[in-house]
Amino acid sequence: MDRHSTGWLGVAESTLRLTPPTALLSTARSLLAEYVQARDVTLLLADYGLSVLQPVTHLPHTGDATGVHDGSPAGRAFTGQAPVVEVTDEPGAVRTHLPITVRGDRLGVLSVDLPETAVKDPSGVLNLATFATALGHELLVAERDTDLYLQARRRRRLTLAAEMQWQLLPGRGFESDAFTLGAHLEPAYAVGGDNFDWSVTDDSLTITVTDGQGHGIQAALLTSLTVNALRNARRAGISLADQACLADQAVYGEYGGRLSAPSLLLRIELATGRTCAVDAGSPQLFRHREGTVERVELDAQLPLGMFEETQYNEEQFSLEPGDRLIIVSSGVHASRNEAGSSFGELALRETIAAARGASTHETARAVVDGLMQYHGGEELSADAAVLCLDWRGAQPSEH
Repeated sequence: MDRHSTGWLGVAESTLRLTPPTALLSTARSLLAEYVQARDVTLLLADYGLSVLQPVTHLPHTGDATGVHDGSPAGRAFTGQAPVVEVTDEPGAVRTHLPITVRGDRLGVLSVDLPETAVKDPSGVLNLATFATALGHELLVAERDTDLYLQARRRRRLTLAAEMQWQLLPGRGFESDAFTLGAHLEPAYAVGGDNFDWSVTDDSLTITVTDGQGHGIQAALLTSLTVNALRNARRAGISLADQACLADQAVYGEYGGRLSAPSLLLRIELATGRTCAVDAGSPQLFRHREGTVERVELDAQLPLGMFEETQYNEEQFSLEPGDRLIIVSSGVHASRNEAGSSFGELALRETIAAARGASTHETARAVVDGLMQYHGGEELSADAAVLCLDWRGAQPSEH
């Protein structure tokens, strides 16, 4: 068998699918040693704050973390979403860092030490990148049955509220022909009430950002009820306004108006970019179009659950190819520093504009980084959620 051909990939992917969930890394090492003469393989997973890449080892996890933004080869592979080949001290050997990303959700990096001859042909790197993606799919499946990989992503213990929130999320990114999504939450290890959610069909993309009131467990329970009520209504196939109405009833039925869940709901037609919106509270929407950042003004309606049987109305606007949408929770746009000054719309617009050349994921993180710098680099006292959407629109058919 030509070990540099794509023939081994099918066998490798089948083997990964049959591997016990806790043995994925050892199986990956064996496969890469057999087919590309790999001498060492390290699996690095991004932590919840997307600040470091942590090695997967036997529990309890040990090993030095690699900074995502410190210029390291693994960090560059993760942020740039492209393989990085590093020259090592060993003659004739290289270390190849491969991003592990599943449908736009960035999980980490696979670092492989192997002979330089294995990557001289570009197809060698492409094959390794394909293998890393296959491993990523299996990691997501394995997380249903083992805590091994979830624990590897933790620099420290999560609060119970944060545990609930992270388990509620669909992921931290998604990509299709028409769009790319990236999102970020802070404080990553203590987030309580903020949430983002999305779902895609052949025809549309639905996005919700929820800003649950309160702190800790109280906020997490409120948000969990709200998100699941929105999902239940969405899966019933009803309009966006009716989704808001049903979720409103669920929240009011539980809390009687004592707590509410400000939320923003969007449904985007993939073929046209026509967008329906329901602004039910505090999350704000910004659009970056042709170098100009502006807030998309929507009719502010009542937060979900504030009053009994509130009726909601949909508004419409259109997206154009090249548009970037950024949704921020109140923990971003209404955040105040120790002096009592609000982060505010101007700072948000400037931060979004400055990130115009960055990827979708890095833009979401840049907004949170700007907010943290505003607070002197300290961990945020209130939840902050940022979701970024880069819109390309319907792509021409190949037929």
